[in-house]
Amino acid sequence: MNIARHLERSAAFFPDRPAVCAGEREITYQALNQQADRVARALERLGVRPGDRIGLCAPNSPEWLAFYFGVLKTGAAAATFSFQLPAEELVRLIPAIGLRFIFSTGDKRGALTGLKAAGSLEGLLGPAGDPDWSEELARHTGPFPTVERNRSDTAAVLFTGGTTGFPKGVQLSHENITVSSHNVAYSERSTEQDRALCFLPFNHVFGQMHIMNATLFSGGCLELLPAFDLDRVLETLATEKITKFYAVPTVYIRLLALDRLRERLPGVRYCFSAAAS
Repeated sequence: MNIARHLERSAAFFPDRPAVCAGEREITYQALNQQADRVARALERLGVRPGDRIGLCAPNSPEWLAFYFGVLKTGAAAATFSFQLPAEELVRLIPAIGLRFIFSTGDKRGALTGLKAAGSLEGLLGPAGDPDWSEELARHTGPFPTVERNRSDTAAVLFTGGTTGFPKGVQLSHENITVSSHNVAYSERSTEQDRALCFLPFNHVFGQMHIMNATLFSGGCLELLPAFDLDRVLETLATEKITKFYAVPTVYIRLLALDRLRERLPGVRYCFSAAAS
């Protein structure tokens, strides 16, 4: 079992359908799977092996998705950190869970470079990483043979501490995530025709499991926004044929205060609220 198979199956059945849209960029399932294969080859070349833990600390993007599934294809586990975490918390968390490499952007380079210098990280990957990451990816082509794992093996590590506690790593297995993805897709009657709007961060269980993994499991399209912005959300709902909307109560309260709300959600068939009953 390996949850990277979810992406591979969707790429096999719907190769030319969009997997993710971010602004003007639209990436098909075939292209996203190929990018994940290149990430897996590059990680293998760096010595990543099944059971390793590889981190992601970056905003939502197609590159985040390709790296996440590339990590999983190698049999390693993806540890996903909030990009909003202050440097002092990253410095405490990363050594505690035994990361080898982390994918990030230049904004976090200072703290992460310090960890590498202290021996807590082998390397920083991404646009401002140690090897030239673009060059590293470009040299790897062809499919990567996904490594099978036991259903109880860790696939992802997410961090939780409530609103006041220090974050703690929670290990989710391949079986955990597979069952969750299936349950969401089944309960929401998801199909490859769905377009799910996502402005929630992929490091959080809501964004990563309920929205991202379940959407790719069912062959739908993720429409990414960098954060919640009411004007951009309304524009996207009006122009991008969004069928599924995910948010928290504060967002719905703002939406319910608008005039002609039903007209502003022309194609939405399903809304989901998390963070409160």
